[in-house]
Amino acid sequence: MLEVYFETYGCTANQNSSEIMKGLVRQAGLNITANPEVADLIIINSCIVKQPTEEKIRRRLADFLKQGKKVILAGCMPRLNKDKLKKDNPNNFYMLDTSQIKNITSIIKDTQENNYDAEKYLKKINEVKLTLPKISDSKCVGITQISEGCLGECSYCIVRLAKGKLFSYPKEKILESVKNDVQSGCKEIWITSQDNAAYGNEEGKCLLPELLKGMLEIPGKFHIRIGMMNPNNVLKILGELIEIYKHPKMFKFLHIPIQSGSDSILKAMNRKYKIKDINKIISKFKKEIPEITIATDIIVGFPGETDEDFKETCNLIQEIRPEILNRSNFGARKGTPAEKLKPITSKIMNQRAEHLMKLHLEICNNLQKPYINKELDVLIDKKGFENTWLGRTENYKLVAVHSLANILGKKLKVKIKKILPHYLMGEVSE
Repeated sequence: MLEVYFETYGCTANQNSSEIMKGLVRQAGLNITANPEVADLIIINSCIVKQPTEEKIRRRLADFLKQGKKVILAGCMPRLNKDKLKKDNPNNFYMLDTSQIKNITSIIKDTQENNYDAEKYLKKINEVKLTLPKISDSKCVGITQISEGCLGECSYCIVRLAKGKLFSYPKEKILESVKNDVQSGCKEIWITSQDNAAYGNEEGKCLLPELLKGMLEIPGKFHIRIGMMNPNNVLKILGELIEIYKHPKMFKFLHIPIQSGSDSILKAMNRKYKIKDINKIISKFKKEIPEITIATDIIVGFPGETDEDFKETCNLIQEIRPEILNRSNFGARKGTPAEKLKPITSKIMNQRAEHLMKLHLEICNNLQKPYINKELDVLIDKKGFENTWLGRTENYKLVAVHSLANILGKKLKVKIKKILPHYLMGEVSE
């Protein structure tokens, strides 16, 4: 029996694509191994958001090929680098476009029978990856992707070149996917895409609120976590979205990527909003849902960023106090408009990054203080080390819980005994 090994990089949507590929491979009667050394075939689901990740994937690819392994490269890399990748790797190397996940078993068959046709498998199609068999690493978390691509034109982003324009999946299929996950025992439903707030926008419609209302009507005990939403599209549905967030099945978790606190830098990035829009969104959410957890993304050192621009970013972070801050140092990506801009020095970039992370650490420490000795409802979604379990509160705070019993999937009262910057520690209340 063919032994297949998977390696996945990147976002939640990529995780979901790998789950589906694994499900289809298993359904076809092939074996999935966790050990690449015994694998007959390696499948790498790639990511190109950051240059270091792409370089790591290239090294892994080269290592596997040197070992004589057959390798299928899926994900975002093939669409933008197919000619160079094929030139550098002439033997035992195959590529699958990011829009052809459902054809994984077909390409495996063709690679084994030496019938691989690159033109066939690198063609872009509108693929709906829903209601398919999938194998997840988590029994409690179900991931559903609601669209592919985006409508953004950010000057630094290479993903939009790889994913293409927005293609929203049919509402009925999405609801069926969520229903299947709930019926299979999932307690958390993660909604993912490049920009969840853009759902339906390619037809000039703002359909995310309607979609979420449909999900909330599905019977069962579960919580919904909405992934990243760009500010300009959140503005279009702000009032409806806040009311939906008040539903007891919604995690009070808002992931809104800001990227910079400076309007001039946002303009250079070609982001379609201003800082006043960010303040409007977050202030309204916090007014209606005070306990909401804010997550954001910041790019440090975008070309042209001055000391004053960076100061404005720090001031904004100090004001909105995000619980989660995904910080990236700017790195030019080939083929993007920002590649042509003059970069700032790495020394200045690193100094700013260090300052920002110290500021965020201080914010996190202050945000955690009120939780000591508090009793919280925690949904246990993962096994930790030894007798530790990991779970989430209503506002998606991470909690480590000590318990000798198997409490996976249960919602429990937990008393917080210790606080750390990025998670809480507690024990199950008697």
